[in-house]
Amino acid sequence: MKLTTVTHVSVDGVMQGLGGPDEDRRGGFERGGWALPLLDEQGGGFVNQVFQRADAFLFGRWTYQVFAGYWGAITDPENPIAAALNQRPKYVASTTLTDPQWADTTVLSGDVAGAIEQLKAKPGSELQVHGSGELVRWLFDNRLVDEITLMIYPVVIGQGRRLFPDTGPDAALHLVDSRTTPNGVTIQVYRPTGLPQYATATGG
Repeated sequence: MKLTTVTHVSVDGVMQGLGGPDEDRRGGFERGGWALPLLDEQGGGFVNQVFQRADAFLFGRWTYQVFAGYWGAITDPENPIAAALNQRPKYVASTTLTDPQWADTTVLSGDVAGAIEQLKAKPGSELQVHGSGELVRWLFDNRLVDEITLMIYPVVIGQGRRLFPDTGPDAALHLVDSRTTPNGVTIQVYRPTGLPQYATATGG
């Protein structure tokens, strides 16, 4: 399976509290619920398709608990996101979660990188990561990500947790797909290709 990350971000890179005003108030964040007003039918259809093609899901602890509390309680088999999440294996990278209540959940601790490599070696299409900002950054740092999907919303939030920190490893990306929804959400799919090329100083 290839490891793919799917992240909803504002133009200034914020990924915190996209779903609702009280979804994630960590750090005093007060501008939650910025994505849903812009998620039109086309964008929602794309999200549904993404979840349906997953063979398994990988989460950080925070996002896992949010998803378990919301999607784990939806039993409608016609809901494509809930059906995928409730019926397929889920893995959580965490040293503090000891008793997951969501069915078919496995906690990864200890050699997390090795465990993820083993998951990627299994047959299948995608091991998907949704949200889970800290985990995504760690996966990126450890060169474990095969494909990055960014849904970029036409809004500047001005505060909150961002996908990538101010300092970190660099990487070149190859654009493999790009589209725009009627509400102006751009969907970009990238594959990491190693280190970027930088311009070198030339004599005048």
